[in-house]
Amino acid sequence: MTETAATTVRGPGGIWAGSGIRVTGVGHYFPEHVVHNTPEIVGAEDRFNAIDQAVIGRLNVKSRHVANEQETVGYMAVRAAEDALRAAGRSSRDIDLVIVTNWTDRQFIPEYGPTVAFELGARRALGFDLCGACAGFVHGVQSAAAMLSSPGPWRCAVVVSSEQLSRGTRPGSKGELVAGDAAGAVVLERADDDDRAADDPRLIDSVLFSDGEDSRIIHARRPHGWLTSTAELIERAVEGNLRAIELLLERNGLEIEDIDWVLMHPGTDPLHQAVQEKAGIDPDRFVVTMETRGNTSSASIPIALSELLASGRTRPGQLYLTPAIGSGFYEGGLLFRL
Repeated sequence: MTETAATTVRGPGGIWAGSGIRVTGVGHYFPEHVVHNTPEIVGAEDRFNAIDQAVIGRLNVKSRHVANEQETVGYMAVRAAEDALRAAGRSSRDIDLVIVTNWTDRQFIPEYGPTVAFELGARRALGFDLCGACAGFVHGVQSAAAMLSSPGPWRCAVVVSSEQLSRGTRPGSKGELVAGDAAGAVVLERADDDDRAADDPRLIDSVLFSDGEDSRIIHARRPHGWLTSTAELIERAVEGNLRAIELLLERNGLEIEDIDWVLMHPGTDPLHQAVQEKAGIDPDRFVVTMETRGNTSSASIPIALSELLASGRTRPGQLYLTPAIGSGFYEGGLLFRL
């Protein structure tokens, strides 16, 4: 594909292709405090256990953000959502739906969704929470799309993923050096009709599957809620990402070369490197924020998208694919054009 060519979706089209739903704004928030992994820390491989080494492999994280006591999940979610609304040219009065995805600081009640909607000033919006672990952003967008395309009154939604993964890793583990905090958000809107050119912005497709049989592979249980995984995680996660990619490509009549940007939830360095190689993704079109942001769980895809758009490297009409896996076990992804 040439630098200026626009890719046309050749297949029958994804489940949202004729819905008139599009991403109109993207935003993010990073905590003020930045933690740097010094060369001495990165090189001290012998102090980590075998599971840490098998799952995380080469660290490949130079810095990450860690939230302070004021930068709660709700606080970060509001800031990211405000950023996305500014990009969309929308105000809080336009919002009908607020979905917050989070697993790293889940509370019994109240949920974050209603309070985030209130803090945004979206007093008439329905707000609620979703989980889905690291696949939460896919879960949130798919759920918002289903509601926006229903006969209901919803026409404008904010999906915001806000995570404090730094608090979900065992102190002294290699995972602690990978985990970061952040929030990323998108604004989704339903147009009155879908009478637009094939390369106009739109949400095209989504897939999300669960597999409870593999829930033991990675979990975070009481009392501490620290992430615990087995050495099988990487193989299972690679398989799940590849299945999501293959399905989205197949049912939309695409090849991986047709995709302009692949934004993947990175998890760990061995995971995203394996997916890139096995799927045949051009390194220049493969975007993860692992090196400077760490693993930010469900926020990883929207913050990567927000930073990519701000970089000036993209152009209108390009095609994006965002695979992700999450504990539970979840696998899925989104296909959209911006």
